[in-house]
Amino acid sequence: MRSKVGQYLVHYLFAAAFSLSGLSARAHTPYLVPTAFEPLHDGWISLDAGFADVFFQSDVAFDQGDFKIQTPKGQWVAPGRYEQLTTRSLVEHQLKEEGTYRFSTGLRKAAVFRMYEIGGERKFTRDPAEVLPEGAKLLDHYQSATRAETYVSLKAPTQAALKPLNQGLEIVPLTHPNDLYTGETLRVALLLDGKPLAGKELSVFAGHDGSEQEIAKQKALTDAEGRAEFKFETPGVYLLYARQSAPAPKGAPAPNYGYVYTLTFAVNPQ
Repeated sequence: MRSKVGQYLVHYLFAAAFSLSGLSARAHTPYLVPTAFEPLHDGWISLDAGFADVFFQSDVAFDQGDFKIQTPKGQWVAPGRYEQLTTRSLVEHQLKEEGTYRFSTGLRKAAVFRMYEIGGERKFTRDPAEVLPEGAKLLDHYQSATRAETYVSLKAPTQAALKPLNQGLEIVPLTHPNDLYTGETLRVALLLDGKPLAGKELSVFAGHDGSEQEIAKQKALTDAEGRAEFKFETPGVYLLYARQSAPAPKGAPAPNYGYVYTLTFAVNPQ
């Protein structure tokens, strides 16, 4: 990892990232963000997780998750410390092996929704006992399945933790997210159960002072191999967002899963 990464990101996160503007179109988006993407104090790293309208100001803690960490050797371990507060969840862990660690909330399967249309208006209900109004057209019936992830490297970045899980929706970095600098391109692949998703939209959201409109800084459609790329001219902390509906396995409480996946990463100044 090139120099300046750890110190710059600590200052950036606390001075700027916590005033990021949210995205109203995707309210309560899940996220997992570290205080730095390279630990500075004896290998210790802290992370904040939640659901937010304004990144990274969590409104709701990331509950019902299965927080875990993949080590540079590919092993999965539990966080050294985990606390679920009212509005956010906190993770703390000491990195002892050199290399890249994958931090994950795990796949959170939670609320079941039905979306229907009546009188030209679309509505939602999460009450399974609610009877839809007469004349309503059911558009979707799904269970939310969300996962937020990020990567942190102790000294030089390594590749083992970047390998796909081949489970559910995931954004797989093809460019190492802990070695990304202004003027460079981040290349990723979008997979569902290990298979590439073509023609799907990925969105990147960036931190700013809150005066700009709540819109994506960049959007891209995946190609035939499920790949997309983004070039960054401004340093900062970014969130990459993907969503996809897919059939749920037999026995699930709804016929479909509504997947949401986010990846938090940083672009460093040259």
